[in-house]
Amino acid sequence: MNWPVKWGKNGKMKRIIAATKNRGKLKEIKEILDDFPYNVVSMEEAGYCMEIDENGDTFEENALLKAKALSGISGDITVADDSGLVVDRLDGAPGVFSSRFAGEGASDEDKNRKLLGMLEGVPLRDRTARFVCAVAVVFPDGRNFTVKGSCEGYIGFEPRGVNGFGYDPLFHIPEYGATIAELDSDVKNMISHRGKAFRLMADELRRGWLVI
Repeated sequence: MNWPVKWGKNGKMKRIIAATKNRGKLKEIKEILDDFPYNVVSMEEAGYCMEIDENGDTFEENALLKAKALSGISGDITVADDSGLVVDRLDGAPGVFSSRFAGEGASDEDKNRKLLGMLEGVPLRDRTARFVCAVAVVFPDGRNFTVKGSCEGYIGFEPRGVNGFGYDPLFHIPEYGATIAELDSDVKNMISHRGKAFRLMADELRRGWLVI
C-alpha cells in the first residue's frame, strides 16, 4: 500500500500517541507501523505524563480505558495495551493483576516466588498458562477497536534465563524447550503475545480505519 507522507495538508505532523513510557514497547510499535503515514510518539514525547487508572475487569477494558483517556485530552489517535499472565490452575490469576500480584512495589522475584508457592506440588501437565496482550486504538471521532494476542506455554518449577523480565523466567515454551527469558530477542519478539497483538493492530488499521 502506498501511504502519503507523514505531514498533513496544514503542515501539522500526523501522529499516533502510544500510552506507554516503555522505550522497548514504543520501539516495537514504531517498527510495526513504520510504513504508515503517521509518526508514533510516546505520551511523554507528546507532553502528557498522566496516570490512568486500570480498573477494568479484562485486558481489553484496561487497554481501552487508557487509550480513551489519552485521546480525550490529546485529540490524536491513541494506542494502548494491557497484558498479563493467565494460569489455568489458578482460575486465570494473576490476570489483570499481574503487575500487582505480590503487592504494590513488589519485585519480579517477589511475584515469581508467590506464583511458585501457589503452584507448589502441582504437576507439569496442570501448569498450563498463557501470556495475553490486548491492544486498543481510539480515534478522535470516538471510533475504536481492540485486538488480542497470546502466547501459550506452562509455568516451570524454577526461574531460568536472564533475557526477560516479569514472569518470563518461569514461562516455558514447549516448542523451544526454553523459557521466554532464555530465548534471544528476535525469537521472543516473533512469538510474544505483545508482538502478535501489535501486528494484529496494524492489520486492522490497514482495513480502512485511518483517514488519509
